[in-house]
Amino acid sequence: MANRHLQRSIAMQSLFEWDFRGQEEDKLNAIIVHNCEEFAPGADNFSFVNSLVSGTVSKLEDVDPLISKCAPEWPLDQIAIVDRNILRLGTYELLFGNYEETPPKVAINEAIELAKTYGGDSSARFINGVLGTIYKEMGEPMKDDDADKARERRSDDVKKETVKEK
Repeated sequence: MANRHLQRSIAMQSLFEWDFRGQEEDKLNAIIVHNCEEFAPGADNFSFVNSLVSGTVSKLEDVDPLISKCAPEWPLDQIAIVDRNILRLGTYELLFGNYEETPPKVAINEAIELAKTYGGDSSARFINGVLGTIYKEMGEPMKDDDADKARERRSDDVKKETVKEK
């Protein structure tokens, strides 16, 4: 399992446990540490897990209403706890993620993969539908981006940095 995918999986499991145990923020760090030790023994850098979990929890006031808006037939408290936390994680990455590291389509695909692994039979379709709606509501950022455009953008960024340094 790729490192970032594994860390995203640990982040989702940590959010699941945190939500299941009553959303006590003072226990969040202990949950993350336990899950990192449990699911990735020997690994040493979990900054991505910490960033995803703490970011998602800190932005719940933005994330949860958007999920509710884009899944109006499913009140948030009636969505399966696994699906709810995959949606929270995916929505957080769509809204607040670094598009250079994780483009929107990758965030959606990663959430779908988590749903296939941890969710029920229809979870992947549900996650895809809700996150796809959120992505469209956002105006489909980076929709037409391809590898050449991304390389060009990175090249332009390097040129700008070089100019700033001089």
